[in-house]
Amino acid sequence: MNLTLQSIRYSLFLRLLMIFSITVFIFFLIISLSLRTINKNVNAIESIPDFFARNVESIIEDIGAPPNLRNALRLANELEWSITISNPIMRWSSDGDNRLDLDASLYVRRLSNDAEMHSISGEDIIKVEREGYVFYLYQRNSEPNNANYIVLYVGVALAVLALFFNYLMVNRLLDPIRKLRFGAERLKSGDLNFRVKTDRQDELGELTESINHMADSLQSMLEAKRQLLLAISHEVRTPLTKAKLRLEFIPDSDEKKELNKDIDEIDHLIADLIEAERLNDEHVVLVKENTLITKFVTSVIDYFSDYRGGIQINCPETDSHVPIDKLRIRLLITNLMNNAIRHGQNNAIEVNLLHLPEHVVIEIIDYGEGIAKEHLKHISEPFYRADSARQRITGGFGLGLYLCRLIAKAHGGALNIESEENIGTKISVTLPNTKASDAY
Repeated sequence: MNLTLQSIRYSLFLRLLMIFSITVFIFFLIISLSLRTINKNVNAIESIPDFFARNVESIIEDIGAPPNLRNALRLANELEWSITISNPIMRWSSDGDNRLDLDASLYVRRLSNDAEMHSISGEDIIKVEREGYVFYLYQRNSEPNNANYIVLYVGVALAVLALFFNYLMVNRLLDPIRKLRFGAERLKSGDLNFRVKTDRQDELGELTESINHMADSLQSMLEAKRQLLLAISHEVRTPLTKAKLRLEFIPDSDEKKELNKDIDEIDHLIADLIEAERLNDEHVVLVKENTLITKFVTSVIDYFSDYRGGIQINCPETDSHVPIDKLRIRLLITNLMNNAIRHGQNNAIEVNLLHLPEHVVIEIIDYGEGIAKEHLKHISEPFYRADSARQRITGGFGLGLYLCRLIAKAHGGALNIESEENIGTKISVTLPNTKASDAY
């Protein structure tokens, strides 16, 4: 017995099964008892005409003919039925009830020599003709039996209460699932420091512990990766610097230019890797300054003024101060412009700057090759390249957009990419337009 109770206590499935079974049993028990009570009442009501059929002679004799109205009234009160007596010159009712046209009643069956059962509007009426008088006996209250409805309402209320109790119990049992979902969303968003708290010892408790252990492992692996990447980046930069110095002593040639270009690309890659890891750090510090954003963006775009396709800048006449880390926003805009030039196919590039009440939006639009739908959702992931062969021709390592997304996120903003193949690409950067301190 103790083993069984312990198994139920530590098994979510068994507890849910037990709650469901008990609820179903209680529900059907209540409904069954309610229906039995109603049927009993209905049978009792249906037996009333038979009672009068068996006792009609003694009832009429008590009333008498000519009728004793006092006896008739007494019998009506005792039996809780209406008694109506009529002849050509009088009509008397025990309760003044003249709601039925008794003369229009339909014959049902004969009860005795002078007694018949009639029906009108679904009601049973006993009709007795004796010594020139016509006696009508029928149920006083023809309205539905309220007791039946009360029983039914109580039964339904108890059933609903049982279902509500079941809901509360299941909701309590499933509450940890919502916590697990919230924790999974936090981990998915990159918050690897978050842990789901639980003191449960059932399947959900085991699942929670597994998720927390997984988060610990992921955090350790990412930190190890980060440290390794930073170490490699720093170590690689030393021989790169030496290679650059040695190239200075080599006579100018096409081969020297290509080597310098390759070394510069590797150097930029290392710089991007280091910057990405810094931005991924939860303790990243941005050196923010309240900057005239239109003037700043225009100055960065001017660097690309020699682009053959031409650059169109659309910005409001009025400028506004926005708290930004200038170095990192400059890097963001530069990467986006390089990306637009690289894939713009020498078509015009459009730069829009929108000033909104709570944020500013920087839009960079090219009308080049665009991005296929299957690549669009992955394009800002690190080292993701839609077409490796193309990237070898156009350059890039798949870090530019990833770095831009990290910079926007670090500022409390967002980066959005819209693109269609052979039409072009629009990249929007949203930055909060709020007063801030110089450090973030």
